[in-house]
Amino acid sequence: MSLFHIGLSGLNTAQNALTTIGHNVSNAATAGYTRQNTIIASSGGQYTSQGFFGQGSTTTTVMRVYDEFLTGQLRSAETSSAHLATYSDQISQIDSLLADQKGGIAPLMQKFFAAVQGVADKPGDTAVRQNMLNAAQSLAGQLRSAASYFQNQQEGINSEIQSSVTQVNAYAKQIASLNSEIAKATAASGGQPPNDLLDQRDEVIAQMNKVVGVKVVAQDGGSYNVFVGNGQPLVVGANSYDLKAVRSAADPSRMGIAYTLPDGTAIEMDDALFSGGSIGGLMQFRSETLDAAQNAIGRLSLAIGQTFNAQHRLGMDLKGQIGGDMFSLGSPAVIGNARNTGTGTVVPTVVDATALTTSDYTVTYDGTSYSLVRMSDNEVVASGAGPTFTADGLSITVGGLNAGDSFQIQPTRNVAGSFDLAITDPAKVAAASPVLAESSASNVGTGTAKVSNVAQGFNVPPSKIVATFDGTAYTFADAAGNPVTPDAAPVVNGSAIEYTFGGVTVSFDGTPKVGDSFTIGSNVGGSSDNGNALVLAKLQTAKTINGVSSFNDAYAQLVNDIGSRTKAIDIASTSQDSITTQVRTAQQSVSGVNMDEETVNLLRFQQLYQASAQVIQTASSLFDAIINIR
Repeated sequence: MSLFHIGLSGLNTAQNALTTIGHNVSNAATAGYTRQNTIIASSGGQYTSQGFFGQGSTTTTVMRVYDEFLTGQLRSAETSSAHLATYSDQISQIDSLLADQKGGIAPLMQKFFAAVQGVADKPGDTAVRQNMLNAAQSLAGQLRSAASYFQNQQEGINSEIQSSVTQVNAYAKQIASLNSEIAKATAASGGQPPNDLLDQRDEVIAQMNKVVGVKVVAQDGGSYNVFVGNGQPLVVGANSYDLKAVRSAADPSRMGIAYTLPDGTAIEMDDALFSGGSIGGLMQFRSETLDAAQNAIGRLSLAIGQTFNAQHRLGMDLKGQIGGDMFSLGSPAVIGNARNTGTGTVVPTVVDATALTTSDYTVTYDGTSYSLVRMSDNEVVASGAGPTFTADGLSITVGGLNAGDSFQIQPTRNVAGSFDLAITDPAKVAAASPVLAESSASNVGTGTAKVSNVAQGFNVPPSKIVATFDGTAYTFADAAGNPVTPDAAPVVNGSAIEYTFGGVTVSFDGTPKVGDSFTIGSNVGGSSDNGNALVLAKLQTAKTINGVSSFNDAYAQLVNDIGSRTKAIDIASTSQDSITTQVRTAQQSVSGVNMDEETVNLLRFQQLYQASAQVIQTASSLFDAIINIR
């Protein structure tokens, strides 16, 4: 082996190493680039009787400095960061809306009930009544605005899911194409790794992983298979399979995601299967927070409206008419599953808004029995042959379903969007009690009589009822002297005794004298009466929702829940970003380009190149010396 050849091998080796170092330096800022190393080996020795003499060096390959474990950890960390960041961005918008202390729902509820109290203080003042209607309109407008905001957010999520699916499909096609290119390049080079193509593929996978969490499985030929959900394929070798944004079969108003079979059939996936990336964050936010918040606002509007309307119908307005509904309310939504085969119907009715939950429900039929499932906790709250079920403030009538059919019931989801003021005439505010109990001017005792309760379905007495104390009890007669019989036996309530006539309860108290009398009759013309307005004002603090919460309590609970969850998600996102940064630093410490290290290597191989050139120069001088021997 000639000294020329050994020197030349050193030159080539040094030049190859310098080329790789230059490539590293040039790509120090390239996203996804993995540092490369030139692998140098001895060319072996040649046997002679004096032993083996070396034949120089050779470059065997150029390899990426790649740690598969750290790269996998980084993918996992980045998809979690994207998931939490998306969730945090979305929930912070709701938190800002609900926590508004100036134009939000809470201060407008306070203003509305303050205006109701104003009517109780001055029931005959038309201006005060108009102020109450204005406050009611403002509250209704804010509830509709919140409902509209939530609906816009739902539609925004639908758009983002569609856009994200398009991105994922584009990435899948790139990965499949790179799989093909890598296989061809590897085969054409005799098995040498096409490092830059491998980096490109890893970077595309990293970007896809930020959109949707995926599982990557390396194959023997160097290809990557990519799966989503619980094993649905996105990339298999050189083939890619599209995801599709589809209208959910259970609820066409929301966008779901389907995977495609090789024959093109689209199969809708459960939202819960997407647990990473921005898509996973959107899905979790929608099911865990947005739906619940939207339902809570709907429940609040129904509770306020139904409760206020019920009490308002127990009063009398300035025109002597029994009060009507103060608010117009929305109705529950029913959505039949797109896969249903029957023509059945499900009709829900809100019978008690104060008993509603913030959950949606599913009605299913197995061919024999119906089941009503509360979706928030998957509890069966009613079942049987039907046709009517009652649960959680709902009455549901079903019929005509085929086995396997299902319907989704949304009792409160969109009802706040229909919440509005039903009256505009201040004279129609039913501030007065419909029945009035008055003492006779000739009474000499200290007895009293007042209307203590007006029940739903009451009747105003057709004529005046005169209650006369006979020394032991009260006797009742109409204006013509005909006896009048109470609805039921008298009830003792503390020191008072109560009688009910047509659903109107009158409470007698004090110490009447024999012959003292009281007149019970219609309150027509009682413009200064505030009996019903006082009860309406008390609704503000009454524990009307599930018997434990007032309207303010229920709204405060929603605000606190959203605020606490926002803070928790923000902390989790910050913590995850820190973890991701640590993992990325660890991965880059192995695979990233270190300029100081590359500078040292540059000098080292520059010296190697110069030394190899010196070997060739020495060989040339020796050869010249031999030629010049005379």
